[in-house]
Amino acid sequence: MWCGIITLFPDMFEALEYGVLGRAQKNDLLKIACWNPRDFTDNKHGNVDDRPYGGSPGMVMSVQPLHAAIQAAKKSAPKNTKIIYLTPQGKRFDQPAAEKLAKEDGFIFVAGRYEGIDERIMQLEPGEEWSVGDFVLSGGEFAAMTMIDAITRLVPNVLGDAESANNDSHCAGLLEYPHYTRPDCYQDLVVPEVLLQGNHQAIAKWRLQQSLGRTWQKRPDLLEKKTLSTVEQELLREYQASEQGIKRD
Repeated sequence: MWCGIITLFPDMFEALEYGVLGRAQKNDLLKIACWNPRDFTDNKHGNVDDRPYGGSPGMVMSVQPLHAAIQAAKKSAPKNTKIIYLTPQGKRFDQPAAEKLAKEDGFIFVAGRYEGIDERIMQLEPGEEWSVGDFVLSGGEFAAMTMIDAITRLVPNVLGDAESANNDSHCAGLLEYPHYTRPDCYQDLVVPEVLLQGNHQAIAKWRLQQSLGRTWQKRPDLLEKKTLSTVEQELLREYQASEQGIKRD
């Protein structure tokens, strides 16, 4: 996957040189390049922002250096690269969106700053607007890194075990089941017995029930969007009955 980033702070993306994304880059599964609008400004002061027409607090990123930076990035990009504008006005980015975008060859992420970017850039360089949540960030760089991380994990061969992505929270519309590792007892807290017996069918059933139960407790809105099978409904009822029984004691 190829990712070009239009940003005033390219050094921020050195954070992607670590962990899963760092390995992906070393294995040529992910390529990241940055273009700084400051390198493309045509005004004598080198400004990349200006006061908004009509008056209001703050500054707006200017259209010319942004346009030139995007055009430069497009020259290095794969043929069908999508342009993505990170903005609070964009559609909500989630796991299904990440799964869909992971099938693309490349992206140009435009990371806005200040009060935003000149509206004309999206007319000159049409793209998609995406948001990582209903809150305000200091810049689009953080949102771009979030999207790149979530998407790259789903690129074939990026994770050591492909099942790791399939089992993550949200991948099946549910939260992930709890995890345990050695020792099996720590300060009188023990690992569930089913995980120690080696019965893979029983473990799979337990994990599914835990995923259903955790989603019911922590994110019931996700369950409202999901159609449960007969087996899943029964597992959830058992979990609920168990939890309600504990609460009555």
